[in-house]
Amino acid sequence: MDAQALRWFQLVADGVSVTDVSAGERVSQSGVSRALARLEAEVGTPLLRRSGRSLRPTRAGAAFKRHVDAALHALDDGLAAVEQVVDPGAGTVVLAFQASLGTWLVPDLLAGFRARHPRVGFELRPARDELTSSLTARGDVDVELTALRPVGSALRWRFLARQPLLLALPAGHRLARRDALALADVAGEPFLVLPPTSLLRRRTDELCAAAGLAPAVAFECGDLPSLRGFVAAGLGVAVVPDGPEQDPGVRTVPLTDAGAHRDVGAVWSPERRLLPAAERFLAHVTDRAGREGPRDLDPGGRRSPRSRGGDATER
Repeated sequence: MDAQALRWFQLVADGVSVTDVSAGERVSQSGVSRALARLEAEVGTPLLRRSGRSLRPTRAGAAFKRHVDAALHALDDGLAAVEQVVDPGAGTVVLAFQASLGTWLVPDLLAGFRARHPRVGFELRPARDELTSSLTARGDVDVELTALRPVGSALRWRFLARQPLLLALPAGHRLARRDALALADVAGEPFLVLPPTSLLRRRTDELCAAAGLAPAVAFECGDLPSLRGFVAAGLGVAVVPDGPEQDPGVRTVPLTDAGAHRDVGAVWSPERRLLPAAERFLAHVTDRAGREGPRDLDPGGRRSPRSRGGDATER
């Protein structure tokens, strides 16, 4: 079958008009129509039907399109693989990461990699702070940077950094100028938290339980920027990962509670065949982790005492 005709069928089935397809592809409308007719003849049944001025997929066309989408996706992957074999210095890496890592870890890793491989591109996929990874063996994500450590899965994990967890307070709070705090110091305060599906929420609950607290949840926020905004408005306190200060209305103070940190690592699937650009990036990430060794890292740039060597493992 003609791959170009399949692409045109895909566009029309997705709601693009034949007029727009012909304009975008710089061919005549009759040329597009003839290609679609030849495709229907090869399949042996009508794939598109007219609905007003538009074409819509028939029942057979809708069933066929699911396989066309998969075939064209595989074809594009194959073309990309050939391009990277011919020109291994180019290519695109699909990188997923928790949004809170986008202010320090991700830019740092990409800057170091692009200095050596300037023609490699990146498709960035910010992920929610959930209890499940966005990376699967059959998915299109090459590497994920996350605080989620896969357990009992085929994924591999490499420790990169230990990120402190801080207590976020309104800037005018009575404790905001303290050098450090324990969760017990804010036992009577309203707490702001993320949803129960959040990894940070689970860590917050564990720290509060260890401190003997049953925090009074004032608001459940959907993401970290909202959480910080609610703190700035004076609506409560929150446990947040360390990072650059983003709001003058928020003051973050180190927590003295044992375990007030989260380990951040790189996750990948050994069952997914990585193209050369992705292999190079994964090697860059894991080599840097091995070279610098396990450490506590303040994303603001200050190094903390080294952690135990057993943390730098692959699982």
